[in-house]
Amino acid sequence: MMIIILPIAVLLLLIPLIAMQFTNDVNWALFDFIIMGILLTMTGLSIGTIFKKVKNYKYRKILIVMILLIFLLIWAELAVGLFGTSFAGN
Repeated sequence: MMIIILPIAVLLLLIPLIAMQFTNDVNWALFDFIIMGILLTMTGLSIGTIFKKVKNYKYRKILIVMILLIFLLIWAELAVGLFGTSFAGN
């Protein structure tokens, strides 16, 4: 499973890296890439584990939606400070 997840995470991380070459609107530091790489990898591994362990389609779908919502909420908090925590971006 890790063989599939890591290349996908790298491809997704190439999007902001390439965008940084063409515009000043995207300004990521190395730490941003590391955190997003960890977040993408953990999300992918969690979804992969659910596919392996949960056999009931209804529960599988609910768990995957929950993981994706958690991913999106963490991403939004880190990017723009949706909840106003100290982890929020600038």
